[in-house]
Amino acid sequence: MIDPTADLLPEGLEDRLPRSAAAATRIERAMLAAMDAHGYDRVRPPLIEFEKSMASRTDGLRTRNMFRFVDPRSLRMLALRSDMTAQVGRIAATGLGAAPRPLRLCYAGQVARMTGDMLDPRRENLQIGAELIGSESAAAAGEIVELAIDALEAAGAQGISVDFTLPDLVDTLAAKEMPLDPAQVQAVRRELDAKDAGGLKAAGGEAYIPLLYATGAFDDAAAKLASLDDGGVLASRIDGLRQIADRIDGRARLTLDPSERHGFEYQTWFGFTIYADGVRSALGRGGTYRIGGSEEVATGFSLYPEELIEAVKAEEPLPQAVFLPLGHDREAAARLRGEGWRTVAALSEGDDAMALGCSHRLEGSAAKPL
Repeated sequence: MIDPTADLLPEGLEDRLPRSAAAATRIERAMLAAMDAHGYDRVRPPLIEFEKSMASRTDGLRTRNMFRFVDPRSLRMLALRSDMTAQVGRIAATGLGAAPRPLRLCYAGQVARMTGDMLDPRRENLQIGAELIGSESAAAAGEIVELAIDALEAAGAQGISVDFTLPDLVDTLAAKEMPLDPAQVQAVRRELDAKDAGGLKAAGGEAYIPLLYATGAFDDAAAKLASLDDGGVLASRIDGLRQIADRIDGRARLTLDPSERHGFEYQTWFGFTIYADGVRSALGRGGTYRIGGSEEVATGFSLYPEELIEAVKAEEPLPQAVFLPLGHDREAAARLRGEGWRTVAALSEGDDAMALGCSHRLEGSAAKPL
């Protein structure tokens, strides 16, 4: 008896069929080409590393959601990467530790996690990103946001929007302008992230309630945030946000949610989320951070284009192909491939050119439309 479950894939994993794989390949190449054009050099870290090394490089990297197993050689715990940012941080701190700063690196590869969630059940993702290591200035952040927009535009995304946030907002205000006990800080962060005014009041963060309304279109939200900053402790951050916004003015819709923390657990003063029309979820996040271990400052982003691939794959054109009949001119076929054509060679007289997806047929030394 044939087992009907024998060929099922694990939950959250899928095959990419030709049109979907073509879209994924084109998008990856286009994004990497955009990063290369801005002077970002590609690095390729390994798929598996020691768990301890990955966990030490980025605060907030949840090792419990990594596939882990024991290395039979060293008997140490290994992990299948769930995020490549930590690996790039390791490369910057070790193999490229003596390289001139700022150091511009980019990457692309598959990442995996043990479980998905209700909004995104996928357990394997394509991650593409860039890191500008050695600077967390407004100029560096502006370059990174602009590069993320360039990469998505090169991939074919339209109607891009960017939402800014200030991940260290509560810490900055709690230190002086809106004092909190250390025990209150985490609760206030949580209630701000949940947009719960009642919860904020109960947590002793009533002074933070106006921050819930300093959100929306960037110019208006930035003005509201500035009006709440009586002591001026946020002035440099607001000025930095405006510098970044000026740099990308007209290229994307800009919004501000200064208290957003979800997904920005290890960022410092600046973070952003990027979206595009026709794609149901965020395409990526980025911001400023410190590399664990070396504590070097950096600014970067990670894009996860799986939903963009799903949105465009149906219209992804497959390249035209030339059918090569039995006994065809092999030199002519090689010339066509050199010109960028795909060729599909017949293996028997019964092979059908159109059924094999060909648009042309080699007749003599020329490709003729079918």
